[in-house]
Amino acid sequence: MDLEKSLQASFAGMNAQGTRLRVIAENLANADSTAQTPGGEPYRRKVVTFQSVLDKTSGATTVKIARIVAGGGEFERRYDPSHPGADAEGYVLMPNVNPLLELMDMREAQRSYQANLDAIDAAKTMISRTLDLLR
Repeated sequence: MDLEKSLQASFAGMNAQGTRLRVIAENLANADSTAQTPGGEPYRRKVVTFQSVLDKTSGATTVKIARIVAGGGEFERRYDPSHPGADAEGYVLMPNVNPLLELMDMREAQRSYQANLDAIDAAKTMISRTLDLLR
């Protein structure tokens, strides 16, 4: 049944986007988290990668989280000699989290989540109407 495959794909998409939203929220929460020891590294941005998966029992292609990896990019150096994590020169490494980029990613994940939810609603409506026709 194709509606069943579309429901599985939408549920998997919602699950993946939900995980992505949690990772983005963690990035935003730690946007100012610095190391507390001199020379230590601050919080490093995390990025979610997806993978297409074929469900052999139903034949539906779904998505899942492949892994959550540390994002690349350099840490910003900010001069603050009074900070406990400042190096010998008085610089503190700041996380490589760009709040604007995180908010854009969050908006995209929200829209993908909503699109999957709308697909589930459409499939549910089609099933309900089909059952009504059969009565």
